[in-house]
Amino acid sequence: MSNSVQPLRVVVVGSGNVAEAVAIAVADTWALELKQVVARNTQRAAAIAEMCRTDWCDDLSKCEEADFYIIAVSDRAVEEVASQLNCAEGAIVVHTAGSVEMEALGECARGVLYPFQTFTMGRKVDFSDVPLFVEGCSEEVTERIESLAQLLSRRVYRANSSRRREIHLAGVLACNFVNALYSMAADHIDSTEALPFDVLRPLILETARKASESSHPRLVQTGPAVRGDFAVAERHQGMLDDTTHKEIYKLLTDYIWQTSKKI
Repeated sequence: MSNSVQPLRVVVVGSGNVAEAVAIAVADTWALELKQVVARNTQRAAAIAEMCRTDWCDDLSKCEEADFYIIAVSDRAVEEVASQLNCAEGAIVVHTAGSVEMEALGECARGVLYPFQTFTMGRKVDFSDVPLFVEGCSEEVTERIESLAQLLSRRVYRANSSRRREIHLAGVLACNFVNALYSMAADHIDSTEALPFDVLRPLILETARKASESSHPRLVQTGPAVRGDFAVAERHQGMLDDTTHKEIYKLLTDYIWQTSKKI
């Protein structure tokens, strides 16, 4: 017997990392139909469309009819793109930004579908495990966005603009800042000992595993700072040539020491 339920039609607007991940997730979900990828970057639009076996265009006024339009562009471009988008009557427009208010989308049926994950071009993630934070301009719209989100992920939560900003900040701390420290470590070990980043991989992976498996990362904190070994910490600071790196090391040492006393 054929399934009589019609899939929800989706148009993804954008060509960056998030747009690619969302488009692939939509295309891979049986209850959804990716109608089109729309982006000014024709090369990327065509590439994402090919990955997802769908159509593409570079003109916001020529969007296909859909039930949902997902704007996955940079924060600063959301409002401009939304103002130029030609969407079907009765459709819902959402953006994927963590720090942009829903009102940037104008007066249409609107909301937010914020995926709380780091995305990189060409790297596929298990979208069903990505936390999705949703918001809508009314209860009915919120419920419809929620239904869409639940087809994409098993982790769906409601979050207004204020809550979403706090979540986004936590994400920057847990992802972007931590990755910057990986970069600092890689540069240091390369410049001082000519060792490749590869020697740091087992340490990074085990640290992430311990943190993710613990009820709180603080419980698995190790190193001189948590032990209060300030002689080693001061020696480390002296080994760093860059003033900014010295300050980062000192601030983090102080933070670890102060918070470790609260365990």
